[in-house]
Order: sequence, then structure tokens, then C-alpha cells
Amino acid sequence: MPELTADLERPIATDAPFSRVVALTELLSATPDTGRYLGLIDRIWTIGKKVHGGTMVAASAAAATRWLRASDPALVAMAPIAASSDFLGAPEPGEVEYEVHISKVGRQICLVDVNLIQNGRTLVRTAFTFGHLDDADPVYAPEHGDMPVEPPADAVGYQGSSMGKVVNVAQGAELYIDREWAPFLDGAKGEPRLRLWMRPFDGDQQDPDVAMYFAMMSADMSPPVPVNLGHFGWAPTVQMTTYLRRRPAPGWLRIIATSHEVGGRMFDEDQLILDSTGAVVAQSRQLALVPQQQ
Repeated sequence: MPELTADLERPIATDAPFSRVVALTELLSATPDTGRYLGLIDRIWTIGKKVHGGTMVAASAAAATRWLRASDPALVAMAPIAASSDFLGAPEPGEVEYEVHISKVGRQICLVDVNLIQNGRTLVRTAFTFGHLDDADPVYAPEHGDMPVEPPADAVGYQGSSMGKVVNVAQGAELYIDREWAPFLDGAKGEPRLRLWMRPFDGDQQDPDVAMYFAMMSADMSPPVPVNLGHFGWAPTVQMTTYLRRRPAPGWLRIIATSHEVGGRMFDEDQLILDSTGAVVAQSRQLALVPQQQ
């Protein structure tokens, strides 16, 4: 097996750190109908000590795409338009394996399952639906003109702030949070909603596939919205569904996170991702456990 662990000690490329996450090495498989890939998730793709969930989903999407295209070059135009992920455990930063199995191949829809494995244990299981991305102007799409395309002067940058001490992902991209929607930053309470701006480094915007996976990753970038209600700490995800609508245009991504209900035990969170043109590029919905109130 190729050894990638030593790379964890090397300086991380500053211009394309996310490209490294989705650059996979093919491994020999025991069965011809199963693909196996080796990947490396650097320590920066963590929230605290835990590997960022959206990063694992995006890297699993890269493995699914590689195997589907290898199985039939005619499917190269298909993309992972939906992902349903179950988090069975929390891997450590470092080497992970991706086991890929194709369940269905069709002209409009393909189904691909991916297991993310570390130390022989499946820790994330994702069912992908592949199809064709939207390539035409939408018939209907609400505008979000109240959110600037770029972070305004009063937006809080993660680098050098208290947020950046926890969200290590901010070392791999530019990341800002909207202070107006984040009263928790000032010790106050408010609606369970948050807005952020995120932009990949230049090298991660050059490859259309990498930019596509980055958009999927960003759909899990918002802090848990119950922080505005005074609930801080880890909010374990029970289940997350991610949608990819189209490839993002270069530039800033806008992230709008909202909730329908924060219960006593669980809460839901929707994240909407707009690119620099205002187009919807990705979405997610997750059910998570409410952190214990501090």
C-alpha cells in the first residue's frame, strides 16, 4: 500500500490545499466490481480535533466520480448531484481508504455507494446519486440581494480570531462570518441562523472538478445554528444530505444557514450555497443533536 502518512509533517501547499484532499491513489481491489482508493485528509481539515464532515463527503464524492468514470468513459459528464451520508465514527486526520461500489448505471441516473474506512473500520457511509448538473438559467430562483457578494468590512475573519482557533478549515480557504447574524460572537442571543463567506485559494479554483467538490464541502461549513440560542459545543450529525446543483463560478461562495426547529434533543439545519453570480451551486440539510447548554 502506498504510504502517505509521512506527508502530514510536510508544509501544506498554500495555493491548493483542498486539491490534495481529493487527489486519490487507486489501490488493488479484491473484486473487479469494487473500487478502492487511498486518500489523505490533512490536519487543517478539522473542526477542533474532529475531521470536518463536509470534507469527508466531498472526498468520498471524488472517489465515487473516479470509479464511475473508470467503469464507463461515456459517464464522464455525470456529477454527484446528491449525497446521503451517515457518520458512524470520527476518523483521525491522516490516511483513509474509500471503498466504492456502483449500484445502478442508467442514462439519466447512476447510484454509487462509498465507505470511508480507517484502520479497517467504516466510519462514513455515503450513497451518491449521479446525474447531469443544471446548465440552463433557472425557471424560478429567489434572490438574496440582502447578502453582499463579498464579505463587508465588519465581517469577522476566522484567521486570527477565536473562531479560527477551533475551525482549522480556515487555514485551507478564506472564511468570514456575518456579525449581524452572529450575536453569539458578542455574548448575545438571536435567531438560529448564520451567514458566511468562503473562497477557495486560487489553486483550488483552477480544476472544475476540485471547485465542484469544494462547493459540496462548503455546504457543511456553518457553525451549528443553536449557538445563537446559547448552545455551544459539538453537535453530532445524525444524518446529512448534500445536493450539488451546478459548478460554481470563481470567487466567493455565500453560505446561508437556517433552521426550521431547534428541539430539546435534535435540530435541523439547512445550508444554501450561492456562487459569485448568485446562482445556487449546492445545498445541504442535516439532522443533528443539540449541544448541551453552557
